Amino acid sequence: MEKIIESFLEKQKNLTFCTAKDNAPYCANCFYAFENENNLLVFKSDSNTKHIINALSNDKVAGTILPDIDKTGTIKGIQFTGNFIVPENELKEKAKKKYYKKFPFASVVPGELWVIELISIKMTDNTLGFGKKLLWEKTTAV
Repeated sequence: MEKIIESFLEKQKNLTFCTAKDNAPYCANCFYAFENENNLLVFKSDSNTKHIINALSNDKVAGTILPDIDKTGTIKGIQFTGNFIVPENELKEKAKKKYYKKFPFASVVPGELWVIELISIKMTDNTLGFGKKLLWEKTTAV
């Protein structure tokens, strides 16, 4: 993954997470941390929310990550696809460490940690030229 994409993912805090069940799409926003060793997005949510229930039945997800936008020439953003994962064992420990380092206050908030394994990314970065796109695709599984 290009460093510019990794840096962007590290700096942002909020993702829009999109699921589908029975041909009905659904989106939710979540705070996340980027675990760069395995290209994972780690987030916390209650297991009884619609987006988690959907993802548990269909692990194919998509989403976006955008910063606050103030000028067209500085727009940056990511569209991604991935696989929803229920983290266990070593992966769960890595996810906890990464997420709670970024969001220490969340340790007292109810919910479980979940993971999205990134499969593909399209990043738009207008600071590199209007409409400049950077593409990345995963070549191996976790």
